[in-house]
Amino acid sequence: MKLFHSPGSCSLGILILLEEIGQPYELEITNLQQGAHRQPQYLELNPKGKVPALMRDGGGMLTEFPVIAYWLAKSHPGAGLLPAGLEDEVRVMELTEHIVSGLHMRGSVFAMVPQKFTADAAAQADLRQHGQEVVREGFDRLAEQLGEGPYLFEDFTIADAAAYYLMSWTDRIGVALPAPLQSYYDALTQRPAVAAALERGFPNATA
Repeated sequence: MKLFHSPGSCSLGILILLEEIGQPYELEITNLQQGAHRQPQYLELNPKGKVPALMRDGGGMLTEFPVIAYWLAKSHPGAGLLPAGLEDEVRVMELTEHIVSGLHMRGSVFAMVPQKFTADAAAQADLRQHGQEVVREGFDRLAEQLGEGPYLFEDFTIADAAAYYLMSWTDRIGVALPAPLQSYYDALTQRPAVAAALERGFPNATA
């Protein structure tokens, strides 16, 4: 397997899942800030021009965070990234999709890069405020889901990987984590797979 990953993007969550699985994989840095996702050689592999993208052994590119996460979990059941039982599984998928398509795409994107949608400064401020409110409300719901547990569900799942990448953007979004989520985030950061993903996924980071 080969993951196309950009540091600081949502592909961090897929990198975490690959580390959780514990199977060999290649990592190719596809830096969005440098426009690597728009280069012809990348577009030939992935016409969507985005990350994450996972090239599977034997060929076949997968894109979209929930799809890649689901495939990894179902292809490697021993990692326990999805619960047994259909009802529990769909609840994990439901929350994962909410994090990615809701809090990320309808919240954090507006908060972090409102200039992508309008050149008007006042409109940008309104978009940023709207995005921050979406994320703030979402964080409150995640805190309710977390409750007293160490994870969003009984065990670590793909939803936790999605939540982690979103929580890692708080400085860029401009929204603080509620206290329970801050403790949850700090604990996840110490998880071996997360620590390994952070070390590998940010190759130019300095201590």
